[in-house]
Amino acid sequence: MIKTRAIIIITLLLSLWSGKSFGQLYVSHEVGVITGPAGFFTDYGERWNVRNNLENDGFGVGLVYYANLAYKPYCNCKPTKLFFRKHFRVRAEIDYMRSNLDHFGPVASKNTEGGRQLRAMHGSTELYQGGLALEYHFFGIKEARDFAVLFAPFISLGANYVYYSPDAYSELGPLDNPKVLFNTFEDGIFLESGSTFSISGSAGVRYRLGRQNDLQLEARALYYDSDKIDGLDVQGPQNKFNDFVLWFNLGYILYLN
Repeated sequence: MIKTRAIIIITLLLSLWSGKSFGQLYVSHEVGVITGPAGFFTDYGERWNVRNNLENDGFGVGLVYYANLAYKPYCNCKPTKLFFRKHFRVRAEIDYMRSNLDHFGPVASKNTEGGRQLRAMHGSTELYQGGLALEYHFFGIKEARDFAVLFAPFISLGANYVYYSPDAYSELGPLDNPKVLFNTFEDGIFLESGSTFSISGSAGVRYRLGRQNDLQLEARALYYDSDKIDGLDVQGPQNKFNDFVLWFNLGYILYLN
């Protein structure tokens, strides 16, 4: 009997504590869409060649969700004094990215057998990724929403799960023919789909369009824990980095409450 009463009392206390805690956890929700050009830095072409970086560009589109604890969404309350709740948003999103890939650079431009092999080789890749990021806003989130500032800069750091699907072909014939494939890529073609992870970092700014919406401009770098998202994994000392992407996107953000 005593044990039963103790269990009931403990249960009631936990319920009251939980109700009070969640009652004070005010979350504001935002959704949006982002899209823009993406530069793919892969084993296609010279990595730091200007033309290669400009020509091997793709695009990306994403759906984003934001949660912040900066204020009670249903009343005109003073902003919180807690630093984390005042300056941070939690961001979740799913993205789709695609790019066509070709070889550009000094070696590919030469009128040699290797140059012809490189120019004749074409590839592409598709990425499906989803993950979480933590955004730090330099100005208070509620102050920005209340038009104390129109431009609200931010930075973020996050991680993503990535599914990739590469493809490649040559105008000269099958890629398993040594007369078709550039010798650097021997034993380095992996056209199977796969999965990996990426780390993302970004910097951007929000502009207040109206009471319930923002315009967002962002530059994001994504570094992948794989060198195979383009279907190539060069076996040699010249291959010092995994694949990564620079994505410049424009977004429209809608406040739900």
